[in-house]
Amino acid sequence: MLGALRLLTRDPKEFYRRVSLRLRGGYPPVLKPEFQRQLGMTVPEWLYHHQREVIKKRQVSWMGVPLLKCVLDAWIYQEILCEVRPDVVVEIGSWAGGSTLYFAHLLDLLGHGQVVSVDIDRTDYRVAHPRIVEVTGDSGSPGVVAKVGRICEGKSGLVLHDGAHGRDQVLRDLHAYSPFVSVGSYLIVEDGIIDAFLPGKGLSDLAEGPLCAVEAFLRQRSDFIPDPVRERYLITYNPQGYLKRIA
Repeated sequence: MLGALRLLTRDPKEFYRRVSLRLRGGYPPVLKPEFQRQLGMTVPEWLYHHQREVIKKRQVSWMGVPLLKCVLDAWIYQEILCEVRPDVVVEIGSWAGGSTLYFAHLLDLLGHGQVVSVDIDRTDYRVAHPRIVEVTGDSGSPGVVAKVGRICEGKSGLVLHDGAHGRDQVLRDLHAYSPFVSVGSYLIVEDGIIDAFLPGKGLSDLAEGPLCAVEAFLRQRSDFIPDPVRERYLITYNPQGYLKRIA
């Protein structure tokens, strides 16, 4: 009580701000000292830590196979697959195949669908599953796009982009693969978070990356919109990257 009275005398505005927060149930949380180092990071600090200490050191895996994902986004992916139930999931960029296998296992649980893994290099790729179809080559080459198109023909589809991250390459792929996304389904663009940092000061040296491509794509298209509900966990590698097809 004495502390509150002293604050009222010294700084009335801060006193009434704290009273208002307490009345609304939003009093600022205070961590115990022993948890400050682990839980006291800002969101940018956490993202930097996650990228450098978790992703770069290959500490995320699915069934023993590494994948380069934020696990909060991976959770959102299973929600989307359960809701949309696409016939085909097109994954552009698979690396070792951990996320490819993750999608295949989710489709096993749903009892429906196949995964098309598009990658230019299979050196580190090490998975096999009856639901997985591999298409090897440059995701932007006409031959690869045509091959994926033949697999998707007449089927409902969802596309996830985790290929080359430069703006122009991503924008090229978004236009090329968007026809395979059915109405109500998603074109998911990964790693736009790199554009939230200054080049070389955060997660990437790229001056313009996936988020810049998304912004350009949305200026050119009216049949896709960002779905903010998919970012409700706040921390995501895909800001404005959950593009829902509406027409």
